[in-house]
Amino acid sequence: EVQLVESGGGLVQAGGSLRLSCAASGFTFDDYAIGWFRQAPGKEREGVSCIRSSDTITYYADSVKGRFTISSDNAKNTVYLQMNSLKPEDTAVYYCAAGENPFMCVYSNEVKNWGQGTQVTVSS
Repeated sequence: EVQLVESGGGLVQAGGSLRLSCAASGFTFDDYAIGWFRQAPGKEREGVSCIRSSDTITYYADSVKGRFTISSDNAKNTVYLQMNSLKPEDTAVYYCAAGENPFMCVYSNEVKNWGQGTQVTVSS
């Protein structure tokens, strides 16, 4: 059974930092892309950042480039999203996602599995 367990969300002031973690199990980690999506109230879910560790293909949404960094620890089957210089508009529920397509951040229908989500709130 595929499981994606997120942690690390919370409340932070604008300009602050948070690190999200996604612990994956139930599939061959190296064969999959793992990524982060987010959904703010009243908005569609959007791809934030994705990575496929086997060939280090990464994707970042324009809105987070230069502020967020995605990384993977293959030994722990865990993907991290380091979020710096957070803005109030980053407030959303962040979901971990897994799929075979490393470009699933753009083509969300390629996502095979979703985590339960973790809330990130950035106060102004």
